[in-house]
Amino acid sequence: MSGVQPYPEYKESGVEWLGEIPAHWGLHALKRSVTGCVNGIWGEEPSGQDDLVVLRVADFDRTALKVSNEKLTYRYITPKESEKRLLKSGDLLIEKSGGGEKTLVGCVVLFEHEYAAVSSNFVAKMSPRCGFDSRYLTYGFSHLYDRKVNFMSIKQTTGIQNIDSDSYLSNYFCFPDTAEQQRIADYLDREIARIDNLIAEKQNFINLLKEKRQALISHIVTKGLDPNVKMKDSGVEWIGEVPEHWGSGKIKYLASISNGATPSRDNPEYWEDGSIGWLNSSKINDGVITQADQFITEKALKETSVQPVTEGDILIAITGEGQTRGRVAICMIEATINQHLAAIRINKSGVDVEYIHFWMTSQYDRIRYESSGAGSTKGAITCADIGSYPAPIPPHDEQQRIVEHLKAALRKYDAILGETGISVELLKEHRTALISAAVTGKIDVRNA
Repeated sequence: MSGVQPYPEYKESGVEWLGEIPAHWGLHALKRSVTGCVNGIWGEEPSGQDDLVVLRVADFDRTALKVSNEKLTYRYITPKESEKRLLKSGDLLIEKSGGGEKTLVGCVVLFEHEYAAVSSNFVAKMSPRCGFDSRYLTYGFSHLYDRKVNFMSIKQTTGIQNIDSDSYLSNYFCFPDTAEQQRIADYLDREIARIDNLIAEKQNFINLLKEKRQALISHIVTKGLDPNVKMKDSGVEWIGEVPEHWGSGKIKYLASISNGATPSRDNPEYWEDGSIGWLNSSKINDGVITQADQFITEKALKETSVQPVTEGDILIAITGEGQTRGRVAICMIEATINQHLAAIRINKSGVDVEYIHFWMTSQYDRIRYESSGAGSTKGAITCADIGSYPAPIPPHDEQQRIVEHLKAALRKYDAILGETGISVELLKEHRTALISAAVTGKIDVRNA
């Protein structure tokens, strides 16, 4: 950030979270910078004529702070309904209803397109007033969102967050003149693009490492550690050749397979003061499960069909359209599982649990494809499906050598992945801090 220094003179803003602002900047309510909020409309099914793009919260690119054009939705909006709602390039869109457990409602993005569009009923249009740069306002609203200034204006009565726009826009913010707003926006456009390029490069590196990690597991659990070993056809097309001395077996001949349940949330006797761990599918992402986040009672264990699991059980997520379905983890505690998980308990002598865990890990892509009905919308794995999965089985001592070899190799991969992930998070924090510093006048970027 060469050429960036504090402003020569500051004054108190009188706003606690804003602090000091440059002496020549103005301070006034946000409502003076935009023409209020014009609520959107959902319209009717598209007619094929006079249809308009209706922008939804799903079209918000929250990182770029802009509207995404990836999956635009067309709806029929009458000319009367669209007249005051039509967007023009430079308008801002604010999420008025929505949010979630981890995200507050109130995100603002910039519309920079020329096609005819309106906002949906969960989104409102805010047009910048004369003298206000739309890009500067977008960065300003981003800072307010990150500082959770919108929190006090949120009402939640039906499980959906709604933002009181009049209350939110009554908050005070600092504004330089139009020319300086534009210079700040130009600076942030350049710097944020640079940071985003770095993040994208690191994310691509992470994805490449994950692919190599998965390929390494797949190769070792099907080809072994000896590159000169004599091979044979496994008899399974997608497995290919395996070492000649290896055996094979379906999971159902190696283990017992079961899945769990969720005790009724309406019965407090199943949950209050519970001491028995209860695992849902989100825990699968731990890889090695060492603790539970939720707990049920002895009564729930006795009266419901929750499934007990114990140390050494392999857990697999069996439902969902996200990335979780098909992932596996090793359970290292005594607990219970819900209906979205299945437990694989190895009961055949000479079969190493960690080896089977690695084998199941290597089959993630195939399991995902097959559990989607080879392209349909099945989206689930059954215990019978799991039982039918074939696995090559090396001699027990070779299984153990494979496990130790993979553990050592994966420690190196995981260390690099961890370090790179931390650097991505630091870049994201720097991005947020830079926007904050620029739009609140903590740094002077006019000559940067």
